[in-house]
Amino acid sequence: METYEKKGYLYSDFRLFYLTDTASKEFEYHYHDFDKITIFLKGNVQYTIEGKSYQLQPYDIVLVTHNDIHKLNVQDSEPYERIVVYISPEFINTYRTADYDLSECFQKAKKEHTNVLRTHSHAKNTLVRAVDNLKHSFSDVGYANTLYQKILFLEFMIHLNRATLNEQLEFIDTDHCNTKVVELLQYINRNLTTDLNIDDLAARFYVSKYYMMRLFKTETGYTIGNYINYKRLLLAKELIASGEPITQACYDCGFKNYSTFSRAYKSHFGESPRQIRDTL
Repeated sequence: METYEKKGYLYSDFRLFYLTDTASKEFEYHYHDFDKITIFLKGNVQYTIEGKSYQLQPYDIVLVTHNDIHKLNVQDSEPYERIVVYISPEFINTYRTADYDLSECFQKAKKEHTNVLRTHSHAKNTLVRAVDNLKHSFSDVGYANTLYQKILFLEFMIHLNRATLNEQLEFIDTDHCNTKVVELLQYINRNLTTDLNIDDLAARFYVSKYYMMRLFKTETGYTIGNYINYKRLLLAKELIASGEPITQACYDCGFKNYSTFSRAYKSHFGESPRQIRDTL
């Protein structure tokens, strides 16, 4: 099975980076097992996430949920400057109460079927100021600088979620996608636990299965079968991590045969389901 590499590692509940690349490069399709926020500052960059491509503008905010398959293309030698934040579910849960939820921006973006937020209103001044403060914190070597940086990030998240709730952000749609493929991706992700086969998918979307398979590969870089298996494996890993019995997770994520599931799991993650569960 074609595989997509996991990139980036999160050894704590929160990591923050300020990065600049000066050479053109294309990152291959990959995923993270944590959520990621990219605050785009400068460059000529196209971000592709689950079949949708976005041409970024300065101060765009890119939200990538864990297990989203994505890549980016730095399109020329103009410096690609950004702030990147890795966030574990535990970190976000710490800031979820009856009065506020810092994951609101992720939830709203998911409802709007987008991954990119853009500011065009007066909220931009507030968010830009919060981002600039965050950027300057990377050169701060004063007392408790890491704590101060974390506080600035939380301030940014508060302003971001306020702007989200007050509808002061544009949830960017994109023309750089094939609507049929995006609909197919969304259907697959909603129905991973059910029987998904090429003939039924082609019939549901009123296309030739051969045309659908070619189109999917062209637009996303992976085959339909590999994408389905891959997403099922990621779902199984989450179920096992949550405490669900391995055999139950196998069938609950859409596999019909435990041996097939176990071989695919070990091939992708490098360890058997039981070995990974024992490390949790």
